[in-house]
Amino acid sequence: MRIGVPKEIKTHEYRVGLTPGAVREYVSAGHRVLVESKAGDGIGAGDDVYRNAGAVVVDTAAEVFATADMIVKVKEPQPDEWSRLREGQILFTYLHLAPDPKQAKGLMDSGCTAIAYETVTDKHGGLPLLAPMSEVAGRLSIEAAGTALKRFNGGRGLLIGGVPGVQPARIVVIGGGVVGTHAARMATGLGAEVSILDRSIPRLRELDEMFEGRVRTRFSTMEAIEQEVFTADVVIGAVLVPGASAPKLISREMLKSMRHGSVLVDVAIDQGGCFETSRATTHADPTYEVDGVVHYCVANMPGAVPVTSSQALNNATLPFGLALASRGFAAIIEDPHLRAGLNVHRGRLTYKAVAESLGLSFSPLEDAAA
Repeated sequence: MRIGVPKEIKTHEYRVGLTPGAVREYVSAGHRVLVESKAGDGIGAGDDVYRNAGAVVVDTAAEVFATADMIVKVKEPQPDEWSRLREGQILFTYLHLAPDPKQAKGLMDSGCTAIAYETVTDKHGGLPLLAPMSEVAGRLSIEAAGTALKRFNGGRGLLIGGVPGVQPARIVVIGGGVVGTHAARMATGLGAEVSILDRSIPRLRELDEMFEGRVRTRFSTMEAIEQEVFTADVVIGAVLVPGASAPKLISREMLKSMRHGSVLVDVAIDQGGCFETSRATTHADPTYEVDGVVHYCVANMPGAVPVTSSQALNNATLPFGLALASRGFAAIIEDPHLRAGLNVHRGRLTYKAVAESLGLSFSPLEDAAA
């Protein structure tokens, strides 16, 4: 199969769909890999590095899209990219379609087969292609919060861990999954006072044991969220409903009762955000203020550390990508975990939560493939 890797074009996105090491794996399996010139510059891998790995380096994205049978990316395709997709072509990348009706329509109109990293599953019931970026984003969320808390950025002027004799920042993490766990790990490591809210009692027990009492755990209710948020210096939004839009857990009205200069970091922004006042920002202009509360809502947080992120992502995606390259659409039919990743096929939405979030018709794979 011909595999295409275009250069990412989202603002300040430095990751790359295939690292040189991953290219070697595809080439050794008998596939042809086309890489757009400078696609790997963000991770310090120039065109010659890709050529040495066995790739064919082409000048433009148009050549990649026109030639490849499967496109491997990192971020959701932008308008210039989805317009180049064609019927029968496989797209393998993050999609986050639930809050993005324009992209959904673009993919449906193209006739392509689009597989979303964020909904591919594993035998343990996890999301193996989302997990590595969730780990990175969770850790980065605390770094972002520390920057936003500085007074010249509009924050309260707190050091997250405090110093001897001075109280540290109070950080509330809403959601005890991968993002929330890694955010809490970073925050406790810096010496912050940390609370985690989740709606799963078993998960709260796991977190209590994991952190050995160094974090407070609370069952997530409206009352508990209000009590925690109103006294927080930082709130990390780490909720996830696979494929669907994130629930809005903090309303505009609630901001009035929060501490002036406190910080909201919405890691769920790719799925529409879990705060009512969230809107996607970029690394170029990451924060804005609403009612005295600083919002950090960068939609591609891991793009800030592309070497770490690209390597971690490729480690996870490689087995699935090789299966698609070897067997094409048959791999989706045969593997229930890849099948869970299928979001769009032949102009139809094949992931129920996405269709429901967009108010569009859902077509089971059997119908869409007919």
